[in-house]
Amino acid sequence: MELKKSFLVLSVSCILTSLLLLGLVFLICNSISSTFPAGEIEILSDGSIVRQETPSASQRNILSVLGIIQIVSCIILPMGGLALSGVLYYHIKLKQPITALQNGITSIQNHSLDFSMPICSDDELGRLCAAFDTMREELLKSNQELWRQAEERKRLNAAFSHDLRNPITVLKGTVKLLRQGTSDEKTIDRLESYTLRIEQYVEAMSSIQRLEQMPIQISRCTYSLLRSELEDTGKLLAGALNLSVSTPDNGTMQLDHGLFLNVAENLIGNAVRFAKSKITICLEQQENYLLLSVTDDGPGYPAELVQNGPKPFGKMKEDSAHFGMGLYSSQTLCRKHGGTLTLANRKECGAAATASFRINSEILSDF
Repeated sequence: MELKKSFLVLSVSCILTSLLLLGLVFLICNSISSTFPAGEIEILSDGSIVRQETPSASQRNILSVLGIIQIVSCIILPMGGLALSGVLYYHIKLKQPITALQNGITSIQNHSLDFSMPICSDDELGRLCAAFDTMREELLKSNQELWRQAEERKRLNAAFSHDLRNPITVLKGTVKLLRQGTSDEKTIDRLESYTLRIEQYVEAMSSIQRLEQMPIQISRCTYSLLRSELEDTGKLLAGALNLSVSTPDNGTMQLDHGLFLNVAENLIGNAVRFAKSKITICLEQQENYLLLSVTDDGPGYPAELVQNGPKPFGKMKEDSAHFGMGLYSSQTLCRKHGGTLTLANRKECGAAATASFRINSEILSDF
């Protein structure tokens, strides 16, 4: 029932019950008083007068008590009926939903939204509880979205910081060559190219909210250009390590040049940290995919990383400084380009990372 109707039904029921009890009290009192002598005078049909027995003092006291009981019952029973209707109304209609709402408010004040609001009835308070539970669900979704955005922003900032390390390392090496006076026109071009790349990368990362939203900018590239950039980046990052780069001799393709270099620098930089003496870089085409493989002769990837794949901030015990955002951001960028990132351990050469990028085979041509 609705609250008004249920209150009316309970009130009327309790009042009627109290009136019935009042009638019963009067009936009982009258039946008791009728057993006592009234002390009245009876006039018979023949005109004679008969005086009836007068009640004793104790009987008069009992009759007085019965009269008081009747008077008090006229006051107590109706008021008790009203009071009982209020108590019943509270326990039946109000107590459970009010308790549920209080518990819900307490949980929200304690920053806990992992609860469910019970729907006690289909009246106004029941609908209020349902509306409160809907509000809780929306608040939970809002908090989860804010948490997801905060985590995504944290992940984006980490990827942004990490992906800038390798270009900055290349720039530092180029500046060192300039200071030593061993630079040439190619060194100046590399400095200009990486400065432009960092500028474009900063603009792109500043305009997006999620790492997956990083825009793809397709342009025509040649294998000779990619080979030159891989060799230059490898030499600057690898230092004294033995570096081997193999790519097709001729051909062009369309891909995101900056995205490809970001992934390549991450994989090469990661291999440099763990290689003992040798790093091998291989670039090849398989159907509509361009494959970039970077292998080293180091200890290899941890088994958990190979099995589960890179995770954001998933640093391993073997080296707490690495195996974090670099591989994860590389995996995300490969997926943006229609490919993927595969990690494996090879007995003969340690760790091997293979990044694939989807390209259009019909635009590949030999010079």
